Amino acid sequence: MKNPDGTEFVGIVWPGPAVFPDFTRAQTREWWGGLYHQFVADGVAGFWNDMNEPSVFDGPDKTMPLNTVHRIEEPGFITRTATHAEIHNIVGLENSRATFDGLLKLRPDERPFVLTRATYAGGQRYGFTWTGDNSATWNHLRLATQMVLNLGLSGISFSGADVGGFGSSPAPALLTRWVELAAFSPFFRDHAAKGTLPHEVWTNGPEPEAIRRRYIETRYRLLPYLYSLADESSRTGLPLMRPVFLEFPDVFATGFDDLDTEFLLGPSLLVVPPPFAETLDDYSVSFPKDHQWYDFWTGLKIPASPQPPPIADIAKADAGASFPGPRKINPPLDTMPVYVRGGSILPLQPLIQNTDETPSGPLELRVYPGSECSGSLYLDDGHSFRYQHGDYLRQTFTCQSDGTSMRLKFHAREGSYTPWWKFVEVVVYDWPSAHAEAKFSSSTYPLKTTYDAKQHALHITLADVSGEAELTVRGKSTH
Repeated sequence: MKNPDGTEFVGIVWPGPAVFPDFTRAQTREWWGGLYHQFVADGVAGFWNDMNEPSVFDGPDKTMPLNTVHRIEEPGFITRTATHAEIHNIVGLENSRATFDGLLKLRPDERPFVLTRATYAGGQRYGFTWTGDNSATWNHLRLATQMVLNLGLSGISFSGADVGGFGSSPAPALLTRWVELAAFSPFFRDHAAKGTLPHEVWTNGPEPEAIRRRYIETRYRLLPYLYSLADESSRTGLPLMRPVFLEFPDVFATGFDDLDTEFLLGPSLLVVPPPFAETLDDYSVSFPKDHQWYDFWTGLKIPASPQPPPIADIAKADAGASFPGPRKINPPLDTMPVYVRGGSILPLQPLIQNTDETPSGPLELRVYPGSECSGSLYLDDGHSFRYQHGDYLRQTFTCQSDGTSMRLKFHAREGSYTPWWKFVEVVVYDWPSAHAEAKFSSSTYPLKTTYDAKQHALHITLADVSGEAELTVRGKSTH
């Protein structure tokens, strides 16, 4: 980067006086990408580009002067100079682009992992981002939801906030609530400034640690659902973490409360954090209409609203159905209210301790009966580009139910990837009793069923099949 008189621009950053690469030049980006050679040789898996707004401690507004000069030397563009006033917003994007392209050249068979502090529209092609240096305050916990939702609507799906707050030290309850919330965000990272008190999830004693562990383990169990959402986002741009109105655009016309704090993880999970989590006040859960909802933690269906919805609303769904209305809740610190949309089929996996560990046990498919019942699953090796040549697994599921019977259809898989599971455990919620008969189209014998009376859930384990198949469950007479 140059001053207007042609001399090198020098600014103060962490190391002291520093000069700045001009990332609007293709040859600069190529040089920068090559700097990762030794890190890659040493086995470093991912990289983090920080301070790339660019941050300049002694500059105006903590960045470089707007008359600082860039050089645009880029295939497809006229070679010219441009001021920082023109280029400022894309510096972080071009920096992460240089890192991504460099890593791709050094490791052509491995998907680069890049984390960048600054980015711009289109930057989602090159890396994850986070919401910047937040503070350990209850208000910044609230703002984390709003910022990630807005980034997702702007096309930047893979983002998150520093859990616990970057600056200052979170109270134990604040760190616990933040872990609970972030477990359902696209990017989950606990990160803090030097000089702050410990942010590790095991700090503050065994009771907070146990709560935080539960939510982290829930996230690991939900990885098949999260990864399927990531695949959808990479193909369509739909964000993983969604404002309620993205799935239910009519909420603006129905008096829906707390649109800036409630959110959806994918189409199926409704997360309802306290709007002001530092208080002990009751607050409302607003359920979008025309759908049944289930408690994610207990599996139980949320009872119908005391006041039935208008007939016009009922007519859109199952005839004679009734749906939850707004209700007051006051969850304890160990509970983040999460609800599942009726008609969802959620894939979960056995608990693992890291993503390089292969799960041991069956894939779990949780079926929550409701209208337009469906779900999907995507899997690949998580590292290479072989999925671009067909080495992936994509499968959809649909179901129909009437309270005493259920048909779950496994549609034929796409792709050639071999999954880690040999069996599938189907869990059907809102099942009335232990009396059931289950048959699978690939088997001539009835399947064994078990019943969880506390969750009203029927469990059926069956052998995995890759082709089209159907599971039929019927209530069995006791007479």
